[in-house]
Amino acid sequence: MQLTWFTDYGLRLLLYAAAHPDRRVTVAEVALAYQISRDHLMKVSQRLTQLGMIHATRGRGGGVQLALDPTTLRLGAVVRALEPDLNLVECFSPLTNTCRISAACRLKGALFRARRAFLDSLDEHTLADVVGDPDALRALWASGPPGPEVTQRP
Repeated sequence: MQLTWFTDYGLRLLLYAAAHPDRRVTVAEVALAYQISRDHLMKVSQRLTQLGMIHATRGRGGGVQLALDPTTLRLGAVVRALEPDLNLVECFSPLTNTCRISAACRLKGALFRARRAFLDSLDEHTLADVVGDPDALRALWASGPPGPEVTQRP
């Protein structure tokens, strides 16, 4: 299973905000910390605001802060909210299914169970769980850009 960059960036923004609970963080700051697109992160921020996961304040001194307690925000809930459909294969959607063997295929059932297990596993963890030691995360963000082995998405 692969998450979209949108969900990836959403999780990153939530992690960053959770590691800085005492202040608003700007989208530009988060984009710089991760070396990712500010414009893409802005779209993610807007969606997280619509979902009520973060509060956004415009203007001078503005930024975003978590709107929810990180000890109660389940990662599975974040992924479900940000992923467009969670369709692992075309036959998951009756709108796009063109597979000729779909009616008798058992692969779809196995993939459904795998998706459920993936999300159930994420539901076992909160945002606070994955933040762990905020000081360690802040030190890594402050250390500069990642090494050449890290690839960037849009």
